[in-house]
Amino acid sequence: MNKLIRINQIRFLFLALFKEIIREPGVLFWGIGFPILMSVGLGLAFTQKTDTVRKVAVIIESHTIQNDELKMETISFLDQFGKIDSKGSENLFPYKLTVNDSVLGKNIFMFGRMAWSDAIINLKRGNINLIIIDKKNRAEYHFDPLNPDAQLCYLKLKKLSTHEDLSAIENESEIKPLTVNGMRYIDFLVPGLIAMGVMMACMWGISYGIIEKRGKKLLRRMVATPMKRSHFLIALIGVRLSMNILESLILFIFTYFVFGISILGSLLALIVLFIAGNISFAGIAVFISARTSNTEIGNGLINAIVMPMMILSGIFFSYHNFPDWSIPILQILPLTMFAGGLRSIFLEGGGIKQIALPTLILITIGGVFFGVGLKFFKWH
Repeated sequence: MNKLIRINQIRFLFLALFKEIIREPGVLFWGIGFPILMSVGLGLAFTQKTDTVRKVAVIIESHTIQNDELKMETISFLDQFGKIDSKGSENLFPYKLTVNDSVLGKNIFMFGRMAWSDAIINLKRGNINLIIIDKKNRAEYHFDPLNPDAQLCYLKLKKLSTHEDLSAIENESEIKPLTVNGMRYIDFLVPGLIAMGVMMACMWGISYGIIEKRGKKLLRRMVATPMKRSHFLIALIGVRLSMNILESLILFIFTYFVFGISILGSLLALIVLFIAGNISFAGIAVFISARTSNTEIGNGLINAIVMPMMILSGIFFSYHNFPDWSIPILQILPLTMFAGGLRSIFLEGGGIKQIALPTLILITIGGVFFGVGLKFFKWH
């Protein structure tokens, strides 16, 4: 009875907690179904070559509108090359200009005349990409310089307006898109989804589970049995690790067959880093749930941890988009290190050497938080 580790006790606790988790339909959806749906939605959005439609407002100076003999630069160009589309956007954008590109896909530009005030409102609402003021001698382009889509629209239109023969544009072949594995958005996304899934599963599966059991007085009943307290936490973390392995494996298999995702680096390094990430977030989860028995407080504490990291750690886009002064801070977040390490293995062919430092830091974070949380842990 005085054994340091009681294998049978851990085994029965593991099975009991595992059955408790898989009996909840929400676990299967949020842990397995939701990441797959997210990968499908974002993967299709950024990997499929579809028609790109851009809408442009054309403003004609008031003193020239009444003069039918004057042909402005843009209107003259549209009369020559633009196709009248009476059904297009309820006839607000009657001119339709299509540029076919076998490499980048079809680009469709739709033009409509409107007043300046209406154009500004449509620009604010995102209904149009660009405003052109059509003057007698030149055209003025108005757009948000910080909007990359508006910049691209301007560059394409400027190029179109300088060509008399559109076939010269359609047949250009000097553009070579980088569409190989590791260069696509879906390749960037999947390791981030795996890292985020581990964090969410540990924080909600461990933290909220402990808080709920404490609130229902279940922890008090369990410690009244011969159960060793440390074995309960070990079994709970083991169940969460097993579920995370299953969920991540299903996500990878799905994206492998649908999008051709591959792992370029070491599988051993991937396993080591994955376990380190689980240890890190499991330790934080135990620390968060060490004292409170109020689920409302628990919700707030968990969200205070997961929401900032989910936004700032570069899951859906690079964290380098944030101001330079914040980058050193963001780089030390556990989720940033975990996602960055996974991407180095998935995309860059990384091995043990590349993930050694983040693995050590993640294990240290988990061990410190677990030790402090266990010291102040409240069982009743």
